[in-house]
Amino acid sequence: MDNISISDYTYTLPAELIADYPMTQRDASKLLVYQRGKISQDVYKNIAEYIPEGSLLLFNNTKVVEARIIFRKPTGGQIELFCLEPPNEYGGIAAAMTQTGRVRWKCLIGGASKWKAGQVLRKEIKSPLPGEAPLPGLQGPSTSVAESSTIVLEARYLDKEDDAFLIELSWTPAALSFAELLHQAGLIPLPPYIRRAPESTDAERYQTIYARHDGSVAAPTAGLHFTDAVIDSLAAKHIQHRFVTLHVGAGTFLPVKTPTLSEHIMHVEWISVTRDTIAALLDALDKPIIAVGTTSARTIESLYWLGLKASLEPSATPERLTVQQWDAYELPAQDTSPASALTSLLKWMQRNDLAQLITRTQLLITPGYKWRIAKGLITNFHQPESTLLLLVASLIGEDWKKVYDYAMQHSFRFLSYGDGSLLLP
Repeated sequence: MDNISISDYTYTLPAELIADYPMTQRDASKLLVYQRGKISQDVYKNIAEYIPEGSLLLFNNTKVVEARIIFRKPTGGQIELFCLEPPNEYGGIAAAMTQTGRVRWKCLIGGASKWKAGQVLRKEIKSPLPGEAPLPGLQGPSTSVAESSTIVLEARYLDKEDDAFLIELSWTPAALSFAELLHQAGLIPLPPYIRRAPESTDAERYQTIYARHDGSVAAPTAGLHFTDAVIDSLAAKHIQHRFVTLHVGAGTFLPVKTPTLSEHIMHVEWISVTRDTIAALLDALDKPIIAVGTTSARTIESLYWLGLKASLEPSATPERLTVQQWDAYELPAQDTSPASALTSLLKWMQRNDLAQLITRTQLLITPGYKWRIAKGLITNFHQPESTLLLLVASLIGEDWKKVYDYAMQHSFRFLSYGDGSLLLP
């Protein structure tokens, strides 16, 4: 499967089908239902009617951070930082987000040629107006009114890496965490195919209602359609749900640019899953397990490969237990059952006294992949020649073309703010 031609996974997406705005009501989005080769349509409000009773749904509770920071030089020129991810020294995005006063971060830079070596970029952010909530960390017995009214942020260029720049960011008041700093200084990073600037409503609508953990630069968009009412309707049908965390990176936007997959480098993303959730997956292996979004799918499928690795190398340290791009196609003992793999993973976590697994995955799910844990998928409609479309094709085979043809013929809205599908092969 590493020689799969990406040109076999393309289609013509009319620009008018790309959604620039979400629906007014989250659960009013259209829902394409694919069940054993048959296609129908409804709206997300009624999704519980199509999910088998007793199923287990896995949601990604990552939270999109305001990852775009715009600096203006004294000469008037603009330089934009797109904060991608921290270096490995912090041991994960969650820990890096709690850093106070100073942090190093991998960034894309818009206008990098205008940023001369040694030049420090500086930005001042005013605190909320009277009557608004005070900024966290800005109030204290030793802080004057004048001092508390402004955050000062500075950026220093440290190094150029293969696909990003390493930047040091420092700020005052130093009591602010990096997550809090981004909330005040940054902008929501809407995908490049949304043809407008971010608006105030995006702060809410480009987040799921259950978003909890700061770290993503893109929303897990399948979850944008879920409301409290929809979740209540699932519970009424004895459909359970659990949460995993995958912090979505900018690589999710990128189409495959190489002729075959063997030349493509899959992006790496951080995942976090509790031991209780892994145990719940183990208990539910005889039931329909449905991933809400491609990120949830990659997370729970990664657990299988992590468990297989833990069984092959029981003494592996937490730093070594990661999923590489081709592991799913190259590791030995792939006849290991999902139950055995998850059991091995739980035992490994117990030996290492871990209540929560935090690691990196580069898992590439492509046609020819054998799904181990997820038996269904809820997902939006994805870009041509993307790894997300390849993942869909790996689940439903050549029927992906029927699904996408149906969606276009029936004027479904595509991509992040668009409609979605329930795929039950």
